[in-house]
This record gives sequence, C-alpha cells and structure tokens, in this order.
Amino acid sequence: MDLRGLLYGAYERRLAAALPPDRVPQHVGVILDGNRRWARAAGIGLASGHRRGADKIDEFLSWCAELHIDVVTLWLLSTDNLARPADELAPLLRIIEDAVRELAASRRWRINPVGALDLLPDATARALKEAQDATAEIPGLLVNVAVGYGGRREIADAVRALLHEHASRGTSIEDLANLLDIDHIAEHLYTKGQPDPDLVIRTSGEQRLSGFLLWQSAHSELFFCEAYWPDFRRVDFLRAVRSYVERERRFGS
Repeated sequence: MDLRGLLYGAYERRLAAALPPDRVPQHVGVILDGNRRWARAAGIGLASGHRRGADKIDEFLSWCAELHIDVVTLWLLSTDNLARPADELAPLLRIIEDAVRELAASRRWRINPVGALDLLPDATARALKEAQDATAEIPGLLVNVAVGYGGRREIADAVRALLHEHASRGTSIEDLANLLDIDHIAEHLYTKGQPDPDLVIRTSGEQRLSGFLLWQSAHSELFFCEAYWPDFRRVDFLRAVRSYVERERRFGS
C-alpha cells in the first residue's frame, strides 16, 4: 500500500472510531447516481458503468453492517428510467437482475424489493421476487432494492391499496374521509413497518431527491457527495455519517 493509502486508512479508522454508536442512523437511503457519467469520463460503454456501480453495492452494504445500521434503501432504477431507449434499458435491467441474484447468493442480506414491480419485465420482477424469497429468513441488515420506483407512484399505490382495503370492508367514502390520517397511508407504503430514513445520501453532486422516498424522507437528513457512485469510498460514507451525527435534528421545523 502506498503512502496515500496508508493515510486514508488511518483517517478512515479515526472517523469510524469517532462515531457514537447510539447516534448512527438506523435507516440509510442512497441514490446511486453517476454511473453513466463515470463511464463517459472513463471512455467506456454505459453498461460497464452500470456494472461497476452494481459491483460497489456489496462493499457499501458491508460498511453499513460494520456500523450496525438496520435498514438500507438503494434506488437502482426509477419509473422515469423505464422510458430510456431499449438498447440502454435492457442491459441495465440484466445488470440489476445479476446484482440482486449476487446479493441474495451471498446470504448476508435480507432483500426486499420496493417499487412498481408490475411495470417491470417479467424476468426482472421474477429475479427480485426470488431474491426476496431466498433471503426472507436471513437476520441482520434489511436491504430495500428500489427498482421501478417513483415517490409519487408509491403514494398513489398506497392510496389505491387503502381504498381497496376499505371498499372490501364496506366502508363508505364519507366514512373513510372522516377517519383517514397520515398513519393509514403510511401503513400501505412499500416500506410499511420500517423506520423512515434518518439519512439520505446522493452521489454525483446532484442536490435533489428526485422523488426518492418522497413520503418517508420528510424529516431525513440529506448528504450530497460529489463522487460518482462507482468512485464512492468508505471515507465518503463515513463523512456522511459523521455529518449526520453532528447535526441537531429538528423534526417538523
């Protein structure tokens, strides 16, 4: 290891040691952005950029497990991305399918697909469901894999499910309008039963959420990192967590 690597290693250890275990986020959401721009900068095909980004996921989850984070949500593909040209979308979907299978095969993480799976090709939806079934009993870190995900679509799906549920009980629209509150909608989100994300990280320098966990991120702390996702390092992650633990969270203001 060269001198630069030794210095980074020492810095990472110091950062990790300074994080109070009782203040580490319980749920971290990540917008894995910048794969295409990384590929262009490297002068390689876009599919290679997506593959490099997929290869980063297992390493990132290991960093989260080291800090005893309970839930991680990874946004791999938005509903808007489904409109990309077929020659770009098809390889990306295959990469996602392979990545999910590899995560499941590692037997380290509990995989939970979130998103509008009905919008996905059968092969992709099947790969996600199989990974979920294969890892359902694995303890430890829960990994939400957001594919075909959009925050507005999630809320619409939650309201639709709520209406169907109450229609099956014979609840009138008037009665439902009188009893409806935010908890009723939260109970029908893709992430129902999970804590809301404490920290949301976006790579690539973009400073917006683009609808990621639109409902759940109302009180999340945000961290924007300049690095493209394939270049995201453990030191970048530790800096994000340090930024989180140093903040005074003010819910509702």
